[in-house]
Amino acid sequence: MKKVNQPHSFHIPVMGLGYTLETPLKVAKFGISSVVSIMDDKLCEDLRRVKSRMLNVPFIPITDKEPDARAKRITAYLDFLADQVALQIDNIKKQSFHTGSELDMYIELLPTSHVLKKMYDEAMIFDGTLRSEMLEKIKSMITLGKIDVNIMTKVDKQNYDKEGNLLPREYSDALAALRGYVNSKLESSVVFSAGLNPALYNYAASFDSFFPNINGKISKRIILKVSDYRSALIQGKFFAKKGLWVSEFRIESGLNCGGHAFATEGILLGPILEEFKSNRNELQETLWNACNQVLLDQGKNSLLPTERIKITVQGGIGTSQEDEFLIDHYNLDGTGWGSPFLMVPEATNVDAHTLEKLVNAKKSDYYLSEASPLGVKFNNLRTSSGESQRQERIAKDRPGSPCYKKFLSFSTEFTDKPICTASRQYLNLKLKQLQSQNLDQKEFEKKSQEILVKDCLCEGLGAAVLISNGQTPARNLKAVTICPGPNLAYFSGIYSLKEMVGHIYGKINIMKDPNRPHMFVKELQLYIDYLKEEVSKYLGDQPSKFEAYVDRFKSNLNQGVNYYFDMINKFPVDTLEMMDKMKNQFKEALTEINQIETSVMVK
Repeated sequence: MKKVNQPHSFHIPVMGLGYTLETPLKVAKFGISSVVSIMDDKLCEDLRRVKSRMLNVPFIPITDKEPDARAKRITAYLDFLADQVALQIDNIKKQSFHTGSELDMYIELLPTSHVLKKMYDEAMIFDGTLRSEMLEKIKSMITLGKIDVNIMTKVDKQNYDKEGNLLPREYSDALAALRGYVNSKLESSVVFSAGLNPALYNYAASFDSFFPNINGKISKRIILKVSDYRSALIQGKFFAKKGLWVSEFRIESGLNCGGHAFATEGILLGPILEEFKSNRNELQETLWNACNQVLLDQGKNSLLPTERIKITVQGGIGTSQEDEFLIDHYNLDGTGWGSPFLMVPEATNVDAHTLEKLVNAKKSDYYLSEASPLGVKFNNLRTSSGESQRQERIAKDRPGSPCYKKFLSFSTEFTDKPICTASRQYLNLKLKQLQSQNLDQKEFEKKSQEILVKDCLCEGLGAAVLISNGQTPARNLKAVTICPGPNLAYFSGIYSLKEMVGHIYGKINIMKDPNRPHMFVKELQLYIDYLKEEVSKYLGDQPSKFEAYVDRFKSNLNQGVNYYFDMINKFPVDTLEMMDKMKNQFKEALTEINQIETSVMVK
């Protein structure tokens, strides 16, 4: 049974810099929570300008000349979202039922088990005054979806003033973004993703809004995106030692997800969720006690006894059966549905050209690339205009991107001031270095491709939100990079919000591909392919260390498969037909895993 303490049991995670930047304006009024990226302050400013004009809202630009401009732009955009969504929900509450209104849509989108849906169905039994009173009560209980924000902790470049002097640490990209969120009027959560950033986490402790007030209310909350239980415990304790409460852990599949992929060493999602389920009470008690002790020592207000850590999961979920099983079996508080919503213009912003590419994409068009300047594997689409632009620049002997936003400028290999490994400047320097090494043609070509694969994500991941709003991005940089997870290969149409939400709740089925494997099987297949690729790249410079890694990886995969076999035999994971299919696929996977050898790669 889906939990119904919120209007919906799913949320829409952050996607790219721009794909969910406008999403709260589209779905929060229907009680659907979503996450916006606040890493690109200028994109936030551009969209605030565009939407303000569309909605006849006064717009005062925040220029680079203003002190703390980055934080101020983020605050201004988030306040704009908060104001507009508040107006939307006020308008909905003034509407009448049975008029094809957004009020009707709000109720229609709810899961059948939700208390408001049940109250509505009950009201329809009656006539006259009683029905009217019941419907008015329903209106009063309608709530907005949350507007949460995402900060990718690795994107934390330090900045300089106009004279070239290094600014204080609080003006780095991540810390300034956090300050921009804290200064906004939102009462929601910041999602920290991509691992521990001590400077950022320490900075969070300097803001009162992350601590309980005299009534125990926390106006700004912390959510951590994690890949396993150990990471959750370590980071949760880090925050607790500062008196900061982590309200939610969002577990994401290491490979069956969109955006950057942070692979585990073959530890699969099922066993990870099982560990959270087994240790949930201990996690709650450990962090609650540690956090409250610090609050007491510091003379701050205590956490309420009712504070409970939420656990959610995201990455590769594709059917209502999978969604239902995850929530029920692992006692989760909800799920995240990301990539499928890229096919829903009523929810996200994908330009028409890219949307067409997604509709027509083959499974092989979705791949795990080395495109990210962060040095982390990145889910990519082969047919995107961003990928075409990258190849065209190479063909014209002008590889790399002009680097204007510089969010991913971290390399000091050739320069004192960090530059981006996807920039034209870096690639020219790197290729010259390579040419000086007098490599044979085959080795030179191989190493060149490893260098040239990097792509500009700052421009590519933000362009679509402006293009879909009828705008041309600055400097006419219209090439779009998109980062869907492999699960999107099984969604091959453009859907309405009603259709996608109905699919999530099992009201309808929009997935027509009969060959789609269960999400647990798909993740396993992705990890097998990932390990095979790692082995194929092996150079033999540290054979014992690498072989130990492969053995550990294979052992984790084998344990994961055995876990799934045991689970299928005990619980109705899915339909009988799907479970029989899963068993055969797991048997095939075991054979494939055990055939992976490292000895042939050792030189």
